[in-house]
Amino acid sequence: MSAAASPDYEMVVGLEVHVQLKTRTKAFCGCSADFGAPPNTNVCPVCLALPGALPVLNQHAVELALRAALALDCKVNATSVFARKNYFYPDLPKGYQISQYDRPLAEKGWLTIGELDDGTPVRVGITRVHMEEDAGKSVHDRYAGATAIDLNRAGVPLIEIVSEPDMRSAAEAGAYLRLLKQILSYSGVSDVSMEEGSLRVDANVSARIRGATQLGTKTEVKNMNSFSAVERALDSEFARQVALLESGGTVTQQTMLWDGAKGETRASRTKEESHDYRYFPEPDLPPLVLDMEWVGRVGRAIPELPDARRKRMIGEYELSAADAELLTASAGMSEYFEAVARASLDPKAALNWVMGEVSAAVNAAGVRIDEFPVRPADLGELLRMVREDVVSHTAAKRVFARMVETGKPAAQVAAEEGLQKVGDDAALVEWIDEVLRENPAEAARYKSGETKLQGVLVGLVMKKSKGRADPRKVNQLLSERARV
Repeated sequence: MSAAASPDYEMVVGLEVHVQLKTRTKAFCGCSADFGAPPNTNVCPVCLALPGALPVLNQHAVELALRAALALDCKVNATSVFARKNYFYPDLPKGYQISQYDRPLAEKGWLTIGELDDGTPVRVGITRVHMEEDAGKSVHDRYAGATAIDLNRAGVPLIEIVSEPDMRSAAEAGAYLRLLKQILSYSGVSDVSMEEGSLRVDANVSARIRGATQLGTKTEVKNMNSFSAVERALDSEFARQVALLESGGTVTQQTMLWDGAKGETRASRTKEESHDYRYFPEPDLPPLVLDMEWVGRVGRAIPELPDARRKRMIGEYELSAADAELLTASAGMSEYFEAVARASLDPKAALNWVMGEVSAAVNAAGVRIDEFPVRPADLGELLRMVREDVVSHTAAKRVFARMVETGKPAAQVAAEEGLQKVGDDAALVEWIDEVLRENPAEAARYKSGETKLQGVLVGLVMKKSKGRADPRKVNQLLSERARV
């Protein structure tokens, strides 16, 4: 039996999630916070910690941090305090990070990540949400045998969301992270891209005898670049701890790195305690005192969150719970669907196309839905053309493919490509005659009474007409041939 399924030990998990806020500029200066600029170009005396440079807090960063805290049902503190967290890494030019310690922005929130078999909600507590600045980035693969430092990221505004140790499996941790990412995306707080580093996870995990109340010694696992990697790393580290405990050993509190290629954790360094960071109030920043009326306005302006949107869409568009779950996995995809449904006046067709052709095209192109060249209004127009018999369903797929390539509206593509539905009997008869001549055996069997071949012949006519033939009329004309 694997340690992850051990009857004697249970896993205890708490997560620390670092989230870059979606601001144009950094937390304490006017430098750009955009991702992907050439190394060390988005820097200034504040980023570089030059003598005499003083930080000035970005108000929009505070607003986004508040959105996150309120969306997570946290209690916002009217006064919070920035502190210096002292440590010495090559990518931290100050020698300290501006963060919050004993007086954070918000505390005591929660997320409901599922239900037990008896309907009891599975709730994970949020210990705190605090603001801080990001460090720079060490780049290990640019120069052989050397580490390069890129300080573009230094000073980008972050929030750290610290959970209670309420999760009891890797699957629960994965569910918590996926829901958290959804909420942060819907509320417009962050791009939450693990690939670009705007969402990073540190996992604290310990093992204890099942039924015990006292927590075991924890380790912190880093270097995880996906939610599935988090789940794998937790199972691996839990198994390591259980094996160690069962052999009579003890777990050492330390930082572990996840090696995805080997599927194992390895020790990095002894885990620091809070006193190791020598926190003290940041002398260059006053306490952050919030106008609670403004906090209320920020809360009221938070966009509709995933759970509320799922419930509304099920009622408004008559979706199944499963379809609503799929659509709301991404804020952008659910907004795209709703726009198509409104433009087409056909929610069912909108659902089929968005979950089918649109999702496939977006994935194939490797773009976000807001970068997709087919606008919702244009797809809605295409669906109306199908419903009004202007184009066949087969031709609509060809029109859509050209819309993806060109970004042109549906009617323009259909006209340019000659894909409007053809209902003229003379043209249809010509296509039917060609199909029957090219397939004499099938034609003879069909005329002798094998009516099941009609679908095959209709398909061949649709192919010959490049989807333009009116399938209803083709069926009618073929039926007349069978009776001759």
